Amino acid sequence: MQVLQVQLEIRPDPAEVGRARRWARSRLAGSGIQADEPLAETLILLVSELVTNAVVHTGCPAVLRLSLPGAAAGEAIVRLEVADRSVRAPVPRWADDDATGGRGLALVDGLADRWGWTTEGAGKRIWCELDCGAGSRGAAACGSGVVPYGGAAAAREGITYEAV
Repeated sequence: MQVLQVQLEIRPDPAEVGRARRWARSRLAGSGIQADEPLAETLILLVSELVTNAVVHTGCPAVLRLSLPGAAAGEAIVRLEVADRSVRAPVPRWADDDATGGRGLALVDGLADRWGWTTEGAGKRIWCELDCGAGSRGAAACGSGVVPYGGAAAAREGITYEAV
């Protein structure tokens, strides 16, 4: 299977969250994921949450990476990663109804099929995946069977790489 892997450098600035969303949306069409599909909206929400966490909670530059199946892919995995230079572990919080934050990792947990994090050198990488098969119809078809904190990495054969 052909996979398109793209990445974007993120500065530690809250304005980068919007830039990351626009960048991710622009990369979806080439993978066969249309901008108006529920899957695209789910991916953009996941990008928003993970980039926001990196910008707000670390104050460090980060790298956003998307691994998208090619347009002709049948069974596929969409993978999103955000790597930053902070060794602080991501900590899920339980926000009350009046809180203005604290729901990001709960959203990731509820929307992704798998998610987790690993230490990497002087920082960490937080990742999530959505399983999408032939005939999938957006997030409803791709967002089942949530398994928090874990899961195996997607196979990395046939990768096309683009760095921005």
